[in-house]
Order: sequence, then C-alpha cells, then structure tokens
Amino acid sequence: MSVGGYTGTGLRLVGFAGSLRRDSFNRALLVAAQQVAPAGMAIELVQIGQLPFYNADVEKEGDPPSVAKFKADLRQADGLLIATPEYNAGIPGVLTNAIDWASRLPGRAPLTGKPVALMGASPGQIGTARAQLHLRQLLAHVHARTLPPPELLVAKAHEKFDSHHRLTDEHTRGVLITLLERFARWIHREQAAIAADRLGS
Repeated sequence: MSVGGYTGTGLRLVGFAGSLRRDSFNRALLVAAQQVAPAGMAIELVQIGQLPFYNADVEKEGDPPSVAKFKADLRQADGLLIATPEYNAGIPGVLTNAIDWASRLPGRAPLTGKPVALMGASPGQIGTARAQLHLRQLLAHVHARTLPPPELLVAKAHEKFDSHHRLTDEHTRGVLITLLERFARWIHREQAAIAADRLGS
C-alpha cells in the first residue's frame, strides 16, 4: 500500500535483524516496515541465526546451504534493510558474522555495491546510534552503498510497541515511512546512474 508521497514501483528489498530474540524490537520494526512500505516496494524478511560462524576452511569446501541461500537472497535484492540492536556500544556478533559471509568472495560478494538502509530500536535513551555508526563503518569497508543519514533511531522502544509487538508510535511510523520513501528514490537514482554508465561505456 502507499502511505506516503513516494509513488515509484518495482523494488524488492531484503530485510534482516541483528537480533535472535523472539520478541526483538528490531524484528518488529522490520514487520512495521513491511506494513508501511510505499506502493511497489516488497520487503522480504530473512533470518541470519542459522548461518554458521564464518570459517575460511568451511568456505574453501563451498558455501553451506544456509550461506548459499542467504547470499542468493541478497544478490537478487534491489536493496537491503538492516535493523540492528546495540550490544556493548556496537553491533551483535551474529550481525558481524552475516556481514563476514556476505562480503565474500572478493569480486562476487553480494554486499559489493548493494544499497543498504539502516535502522534500529533499543530500550535505551539514544536508540542504536553507536551500533549504526559501527555498522556503517563495516559496510563502507566491504563496499556496500549505505543510505546517507538521517538514520532511524528508535529510543525507548518498549514505549513505541504494544504487547503484540506492533509499532504504535505515530512519530516513529512517520519517520519510518520517510526513510523507506527516501531509500526507494535513492535506489532508483543509483540504478539510473549505473544504466547510464553502461550505455556510455
């Protein structure tokens, strides 16, 4: 459905949360994103908890099935939506592990050149500002194309979702809609620039 001003079509995003908790606010934030996505934007949620720890010896024998599927999902997406909690002023190990796998192998890694938008929810006072900064640095290192700020920082998340983990805070909902619309426009601009470069080469 279209709930904002963006009217573009034809984008498929893959979203995943950096939390394994069943009642994760970040997973709930991704579900809310599915509900308010602009017309033509589809957001598919995938899990990262089933990925084994990155191990070059395992990789040498070929990607395990869960890793191969994860990479294929990312490769086929027009963009990624990552919702991260904040653990010890950074991102969780499970999210680092997902990035480790998705950044391999050089030259054909699914993260290379991939548009990514960040958001995060936390019961704390500053949302996930430090975790998102950490994540932004990692994504830059692996040559993903991360949407410039402003980010979506959901502070006091326990006050923004109800007991069924539905986003009830209207201000947060509005910021989420704006983020998705801005991300859609940015992806389309990136796609147009790439197409123009190919025509000119």
